Amino acid sequence: MSLVSALGTAILPVLSVAAVGFLLGKVREVDVDALGTVTIYVLTPALIFHSLATSEISGGLAAKLLAGVGLFTLAMVALAELVGRLLGESEPVLGALVLSSSFPNAGNYGIPLSAFAFGAVGRSTAVLYIAGQSVLMYTVGVYLASRGETTDLRSAAAEVFRLPLVYAVVAAWVARWAGVVPAADTAAMETLQLVGDASIPVMLLMLGIQLANTQHGAAISRVGVSNGLKLVVAPLVGVGVALVLGLGASPAVARVFVLECGMPAAVTPLILSIEYDSGDGEGLSGPEYVSTAIFASTVASVVTLTGLIAVLQSGLVI
Repeated sequence: MSLVSALGTAILPVLSVAAVGFLLGKVREVDVDALGTVTIYVLTPALIFHSLATSEISGGLAAKLLAGVGLFTLAMVALAELVGRLLGESEPVLGALVLSSSFPNAGNYGIPLSAFAFGAVGRSTAVLYIAGQSVLMYTVGVYLASRGETTDLRSAAAEVFRLPLVYAVVAAWVARWAGVVPAADTAAMETLQLVGDASIPVMLLMLGIQLANTQHGAAISRVGVSNGLKLVVAPLVGVGVALVLGLGASPAVARVFVLECGMPAAVTPLILSIEYDSGDGEGLSGPEYVSTAIFASTVASVVTLTGLIAVLQSGLVI
């Protein structure tokens, strides 16, 4: 696929919906928290269950994919930590740099983009990716955001099991294992598909609204390292992880995995950095750094993801 084709068929449809959310966020005050609650507790679980229940991804391949998410995240955490310390960064900027470099926006950007670029396999793979990353986000991510604070990490990690997406993953695989997945043309599955499909435009609208409300001017000159790690180094690490784990045996899944790794900085780290920000330090704060990294990496990803999709769909890498 050419760069122009990748831009037109995968990137622009995603950006056009996000742009509507951005404009809406600029002209109206929209409660993103309410949209987030609906997405997390209703739309995304339906998307996850339907995608995984009807997916052709086997249990063994899914296990490899989840292992890949873990290995990739830990590798990026270690690399970003090393780079940050070599640059002389200290908390809270160090933690913010690691957070924004290690966790891609695999949900409200990654799922729609993967679906546009790679179809049903893209969506199913992206759904599995975000399920695995969510567990790491509320364990490793909480640790990174709360370093230096007196935080009950056990309670924070327990938040994973309060999220319905974990149970949607389990329910889908149990239904497949037991052979009780309803036929695709039944009312139950058509309803799940309708609700799940609604999550994609809502995610993109939320992304646009969040970017419209992001304060990014204070630290725009400081996030170049984070953006380089996230948009350039991370896809290369993703390729290495895919090859090590043998994901190349299923090229479509491996390509979506690499695409997810190359997504811009995720939004959830901003929520975590705000939650654990003491607010009494001098200089650049963690939330300021993360919010700027999200904005800058999302804008820059128009170029990097267009190229990455073209390379992946051409089969030059995997």
